[in-house]
Amino acid sequence: MLAGGASPTVDQLARAAGVSRASFYRVFQSREELLRALDVTPEPDASERILAAALDQVGAQGLAALSMDGLAVRAGVSRATLYRLFPGKAAVFSALVYRYSPLERVIAMIGAAGRQPPEVLMPEIARTVFRVVYAEGADRTGLLRAFFYEVTRLAPESEDAAREAVGGVVGALTLYMTTQMAEGRLRPMHPLLALQSFVGPIFFHLMTRRAAERVLGVDLDGEQAVTELAETWVRAMRPEEAKP
Repeated sequence: MLAGGASPTVDQLARAAGVSRASFYRVFQSREELLRALDVTPEPDASERILAAALDQVGAQGLAALSMDGLAVRAGVSRATLYRLFPGKAAVFSALVYRYSPLERVIAMIGAAGRQPPEVLMPEIARTVFRVVYAEGADRTGLLRAFFYEVTRLAPESEDAAREAVGGVVGALTLYMTTQMAEGRLRPMHPLLALQSFVGPIFFHLMTRRAAERVLGVDLDGEQAVTELAETWVRAMRPEEAKP
């Protein structure tokens, strides 16, 4: 596909290889990792330049500050090209979430390993989130912050994208936790509260990590930190009779 001049997405690559998206992500952390393995560095196409420029702006200032005209200039494309690829801010935001957030990876992971016990799967989910947010030395906490803000305010330009993204990952995690509760591996409670108690500490760590390093001089290994938070959640969620 690359030799023919295409710039395939993960979905297109998986279909061409005859495997699921989950199988792709079990082998490669990202599309970029596959390209590195192939020693291929294709020129970014227009959509990639647009998303890269949008990631910088949305991460720094939020979706509300995003200007479509300004985005076209920053990406080096015409206004017509921008609107042909992304008809509006909602389409840009949806593509950003799909391309750069950890949500798709988490959904794929649960689909591939949903029978693993919480002490195995939940820390791996936490590590995966960290790896995506800080992939290749990047810092995508700005996008994560903007995403959570858009989820809570549900503005017209982001409501559909937020609803679709949140619905997918919340549905997958809720089903997993409910099943684990029914099988006696997690203590019974409302699955939404269980999910919030898992996400909250990890999100807070990601959002405050840089500030803790600069202001407090704290230097924590990121993957180890989120692993410990996830393991603490697993211990707290054990049924009473299973606790030492």
